[in-house]
Amino acid sequence: MIDTTNQIDQVDRTLSSRNLDSGEARVAKISQSYDTTIEDLWDACTNIERIPRWLMPVTGELRLGGRYQLEGNAGGVVESCDRPDHFSATWEFGGEVSWIDVTLTSAAGRAQLTVEHIAHVDAERWAQYGPSAVGIGWDSMLLGLANYLSSGASVDPAEAMSWMASDDGKQFMLASSQRWCDADILAGADPVAAQAAADRTYKAYTGQPEG
Repeated sequence: MIDTTNQIDQVDRTLSSRNLDSGEARVAKISQSYDTTIEDLWDACTNIERIPRWLMPVTGELRLGGRYQLEGNAGGVVESCDRPDHFSATWEFGGEVSWIDVTLTSAAGRAQLTVEHIAHVDAERWAQYGPSAVGIGWDSMLLGLANYLSSGASVDPAEAMSWMASDDGKQFMLASSQRWCDADILAGADPVAAQAAADRTYKAYTGQPEG
C-alpha cells in the first residue's frame, strides 16, 4: 500500500455549483496526476478487464450508449466518449441519478485524471453531511488507482475492506473528510457548520454514533 498521507496531499479537491436544465446542482471535483501516459491512464479507467484491478468488478458495455454496473455500487449509461481525453456517464445509485464528467490531460510526462461528480443534493442532506459523503468514496477510488498504477498490484477486495476498517483506513477517511471540509469552507460554507457535517460523515463511515 502506498503512503496514504502523501496520497491525501497529492489530490486536489474543489466544490462549485452548476445550473442544469433540471435545476441547480452541486459539483464535487477531484483530480490527481500519475507517473504514466495518458493512453495507459485511459485504458486503466475504461478497460473492463483493468478496472477491477483497482476499483471493483464491472459489467456491461463500456461504449457510447452502453450501460455499465459497478458491483455493489453505482451503474449508469455512457453519454459521451472521446478517447483518450474525456468521457461522461450517468451515476445511478440508491434510486437517484447524478453524473460524472471525466477528463484526462497530459503534461511534463505525467497524466492527470479529473473527475467531476455533478448531483442535485437535497439541502437538508447537504447541511447534515456535506461533500465528504461522496468525497471519501472518490478519495478511496483514487487511492486504489494510485496504488495500482505505482505498483502494478491488483486490489484484493477482502483486504481492501479490512484495511478500511483498520486504524490506518480510518485515519485516511478522517483526512479525506477534513480536506473536503476545507474545500467546502473555501467555497463559502460556514466553517462551524461545515466542520460539523464533516464530523458526522466520518462517524457514519466508521460506524460511530453521532453526538
